[in-house]
Amino acid sequence: MVTYRVTVATGTSDYSGTNDYVYVTLVGERGSSKRTLLDKWLYNDLERGSVDEYEVESEKDLGCIWWVQLDKEKFLVEDNWFCRYVMVRPPSGESLVFPCYRWLCHNDSVCLREGAAKRPTDDTLPVFRSHRQRELQDRQKLYRWKVWKTGVSKCIDAETEEDLHPDIKFDNDKRADFENSLHLALGELFLKKFVNMFGNSWDSLESFQRIFWRVKSAVGVFVVKHWKEDWFFGYQFKNGCNPCLIERCTEIPKKFPVTDTMINQFLGGSTLAQEMKKGNIYIVDYKILDGTVGNVIKGNQQYVAAPLCLLFQDPQNRLMPLAIQLGQHPGPNNPIFLPSDQENLWLLAKIWVRSSDFQLHQVGFHLCGTHLLGEVFCIATLRQLPAVHPIFKLLTPHTRYTLEINTRARNELLGKHGVIARVVASGGPGLDAVAQRAFKSFTYRSICFPDNLEDRGVQGLKEYFYQADGIQIWAAISKYVKNIMGLYYKSDCDVLEDMELQAWLKDVVQEGFAELPEFVSGMPTSFKTREVLFKFLTMVIFTCSAQHAAVNNGQYDWSCWVPNSPCTMRKPPPTSKEDHSIEQLMDTLPDMSQSAIQMAFTWHLGRPLPNKILLGFFEEEYFTEPDAKKIIAKFQQDLKEIERQIEARNQNLELKYQYVQPTNIENSISI
Repeated sequence: MVTYRVTVATGTSDYSGTNDYVYVTLVGERGSSKRTLLDKWLYNDLERGSVDEYEVESEKDLGCIWWVQLDKEKFLVEDNWFCRYVMVRPPSGESLVFPCYRWLCHNDSVCLREGAAKRPTDDTLPVFRSHRQRELQDRQKLYRWKVWKTGVSKCIDAETEEDLHPDIKFDNDKRADFENSLHLALGELFLKKFVNMFGNSWDSLESFQRIFWRVKSAVGVFVVKHWKEDWFFGYQFKNGCNPCLIERCTEIPKKFPVTDTMINQFLGGSTLAQEMKKGNIYIVDYKILDGTVGNVIKGNQQYVAAPLCLLFQDPQNRLMPLAIQLGQHPGPNNPIFLPSDQENLWLLAKIWVRSSDFQLHQVGFHLCGTHLLGEVFCIATLRQLPAVHPIFKLLTPHTRYTLEINTRARNELLGKHGVIARVVASGGPGLDAVAQRAFKSFTYRSICFPDNLEDRGVQGLKEYFYQADGIQIWAAISKYVKNIMGLYYKSDCDVLEDMELQAWLKDVVQEGFAELPEFVSGMPTSFKTREVLFKFLTMVIFTCSAQHAAVNNGQYDWSCWVPNSPCTMRKPPPTSKEDHSIEQLMDTLPDMSQSAIQMAFTWHLGRPLPNKILLGFFEEEYFTEPDAKKIIAKFQQDLKEIERQIEARNQNLELKYQYVQPTNIENSISI
């Protein structure tokens, strides 16, 4: 009789332990062990956080252990169990780790492979190939594609979070935090009485202070002091909540007939042509919003504009607005507003731009550009890559909680009765149109960070910290991907021959993005080289971590002072340069109810999370090989060095930029 020492680790979150019967069987090249009940007399086995050790006997030496089989059977009532890993120590030789990190539900059974990553071609034995195929067949039944809306990416086939498998759901702590925070915001932090005051305008800009003080944000306080100032208006295009739209202007568009006569006084004696040649003229174009039908909230029409804004980078590196046009089609009813206009009128024009930025940021760059893209990569990974595959091990930490947060968002935020429909101008029917146009504007280059920056021509934009910090993070992720995937893909041939990898890309392109032929036209249709593969994987990880942090984490900072980023406008854009009174301005800005809800949901979504896992740090050890662990450790060191550099830079800034700082970047889209 041969005895194996088997260690079983149970999850650490609430309800991970079980009272059900759990059996283990070791399967090796020479046969199987006895099916052994994981139970010690008068001992509480498999409790939350426990690491239990057992003896498993076999009539003969099993040789190389192929896998560990775990079987769970109901005891009295159904009691799910989360297994972290199983470690097997044979009578001679080193211990072997079999990662699990999944829930066993009902009368469930799983077969765990040893932790070393294996490509399909690494598994030459039919038994291993069959195991990979069965695992994928089971997952493809469990995780299915569904069309959410025409013209956007597909999503997981689930009506509510209750339809999701426990492996992809929030743990109990995360669920409690998420569900309590929005209730807390509406009921306590932002004064419930204001939520019920729909249609009531504030009597002055200062009156917004009545809700602003409840949850302080250092950036928010700065916004209150400076939001009317032109330099600060321009600053937000670089380092605000939506730093993704600004681009260099090399030619004034015909639809935006700005002339030197209009603005030469703001160029210090220079001309548009001269400043464009120097690379100092920038433009922001909200053309995606053109024609968007404004929401109707409780019978009241809301309004959306599609502005153009021209900006000048002055000798002090400030980005100063030169001209604003609130519609895409020039004409007598669509004037060009200038800094020399009457104060309230110029302020109103800037507020309209900020409201349009809110719409495009939330739906285009945040929802479509991170959440929905990340969901596609997540579903394809679950459907096409077995747990032993190196790319499954690479990407899985970057998909944590994404399917549940998106499922909840479709119901609680984006649904017919969701928060967006209740307060946002582009909610309701407008949301579909904006999402569809946003995806039509995407290209493969636009979701690859360095290419995006190059195409927007912003390399000469000074103090563009989103660019500076993002480039460092992209480089660190790219280095990590090349090093760790280089362990398994030694040549382009290794990439080309990996049929599971090719099926993963096919699922992304032909299923996840089936509604978006223009978007996928620039994507690789197959992976033929390591270079193409590594860039694609870098893009996936960057999108699900740093890019999401850049457009998510500052939501409350920039929107808590509602006039700076209005979620809606209750009057149409001005069609002339007639003076506007403060009363007209207040009747245009969000009312008391809309303001309170805007503050509540931006705080809810942008607040620091209590249980976040930072980029590069992994609670679950999918890679077990020593070389892979060294590469992960080096990735963590690189991120710490980037953190140090950003901290040193920020010490000299009155307004710190921290959204793409490693200690503020989560591994995945979980909020």
